[in-house]
Amino acid sequence: MGSQEEERLLLEEGVLEDTSDSLYTGDGSVDIKGNPVLKSNTGNWRACPFILGTECCERLAYYGIATNLVSYLTKKLHEGNVPAARNVTTWSGTCYLTPLIGAILADSYFGRYWTIAAFSSLYFIGMCTLTLSATIPLLMPPECLDTELDAVCPSATPAQYAVFFFGLYLIALGTGGIKPCVSSFGADQFDDTDSSERIKKGSFFNWFYFSINIGALISSSLIVWIQDNAGWGLGFGIPALFMGIAIISFFSGTSIYRFQRPGGSPIIRICQVVVASCRKLNLVVPEDSALLYEHQDKNSAIEGSRKLVHTDEFKFLDKAAIVADAEMKTGDFSNPWRLCTITQVEELKILIRMFPIWATGIVFSAVYAQMSTMFVEQGMVMDTSIGSFKIPAASLSTFDVISVIIWVPVYDKFLVPIARRITGKERGFSELQRMGIGLFLSVLCMSAAAIIEVCRLSLAKNLALVHKPVAVPMSIFWQIPQYALLGAAEVFTFIGQLEFFYDQSPDAMRSLCSAFSLLTTSLGNYLSSFILTVVTSMTTRGGAMGWIPDNLNEGHLDYYFWLLAALSMLNLLIYVFCARFYKSKRSS
Repeated sequence: MGSQEEERLLLEEGVLEDTSDSLYTGDGSVDIKGNPVLKSNTGNWRACPFILGTECCERLAYYGIATNLVSYLTKKLHEGNVPAARNVTTWSGTCYLTPLIGAILADSYFGRYWTIAAFSSLYFIGMCTLTLSATIPLLMPPECLDTELDAVCPSATPAQYAVFFFGLYLIALGTGGIKPCVSSFGADQFDDTDSSERIKKGSFFNWFYFSINIGALISSSLIVWIQDNAGWGLGFGIPALFMGIAIISFFSGTSIYRFQRPGGSPIIRICQVVVASCRKLNLVVPEDSALLYEHQDKNSAIEGSRKLVHTDEFKFLDKAAIVADAEMKTGDFSNPWRLCTITQVEELKILIRMFPIWATGIVFSAVYAQMSTMFVEQGMVMDTSIGSFKIPAASLSTFDVISVIIWVPVYDKFLVPIARRITGKERGFSELQRMGIGLFLSVLCMSAAAIIEVCRLSLAKNLALVHKPVAVPMSIFWQIPQYALLGAAEVFTFIGQLEFFYDQSPDAMRSLCSAFSLLTTSLGNYLSSFILTVVTSMTTRGGAMGWIPDNLNEGHLDYYFWLLAALSMLNLLIYVFCARFYKSKRSS
């Protein structure tokens, strides 16, 4: 059962207090000055346009760089296909790894608002640096020189690489403070203790992901075309401009935002539970959980967190909440390295229960990484022309975005009502069911990509183009099915993850759990890089061309896609097994 349905039942039982009639929020939110906030003039949907506008512009800036980055590396910095793909996936992975830094700072010290503000500035500086590296001639290698035998493409100098990658990884650092905080900060604008606002919060995540894809749509179409046809300086400069607009949009809503106070370091709380459990290794956990230690006040001892109901799993950790004889004699219950509350113990249990579900997202993210790497390289050796107009290969990702924009309302307006009648669940599908459907669609996506590549290679062989580094006369629009399937998979998997990691996470760890969700994307990119490296190493032994040579007509990119399809199928089976035994969070 999802936490939203859980809270509805608890309200009916009188366990949770509904504050719908209260003038002030009941979830502990405050204004920018730390004062309690009125519901009537803060938060709710009135604050969301600023947050959604920020996300839309920031995603436009990000995808304006990421979507066509592999083309810039191969065409302007003169890298080979494999090094370029590896650099893109490594950078993309880093962009989803740095949110751990931003999440810890937000949950522990600064709160989500100030973390977003600070890291946005770093992001903007990185965008400007990247724009300069693509504009100033001294910061770029010379163009390729055509000779009678072949084109000679000078490599970038170490200094040119240094400037380019400095800007690129400054963006990766900047996005680390935005990604884990923006969605949670938006959801914070809805009072958990108000039933009407809680319902509205359920819609926020769909609009949030919709905003992401509006930005991505502009980037994958207009920005990519500008980069390929009007120049990379302008193509990087426009995303930098929109990043500036994102910062202005975010600050514009400051006076009506609702803020949650940081609850202290979640990492320290986790360590305290482990240390306290080990210190009481020889104690026996009582059968009656009421004998375990909990804060006696109405609220949890952890700032910004509700109390959590005790569960019977991972009983070893319950030892941290046993009140020992020495503590009973002294009456000192203040040292969390010796004695933790039930809520603090349950926080760690929740993270452990979420781990298997989290881990299965890594392979899906490796599939998603192909959209900006191997799908683009596949498209570059297909016919990209419509009459006299040339379509940038990276622009095909537009169909992924269009698929998402279509599937979001289809899911919300059609699939959910049908599923609700079948399953009897308020949301139609649970978050776990939704993610499972997305994983299945990812198998179909990679299978479609493999079939298209089989057809492309067959045509190259029939036309004697195998040993020629030229495009095969097969329309790039044959790639549409794989992009469309990937977009559908996103709607089910990624939005399902947003809901799952926000609803199921401990209240004071929401930024951290959002970062863990994003970490699957990071690890998926690293997994993609690892698979590329292993495949290249294994298939080029003995001087062989390998599956993915610079001339893809001589390779077998289809084998690589089939490999990912098989890994995705295995991942789906593991996910189904883990999801069957998952138990949802319960707040009290």
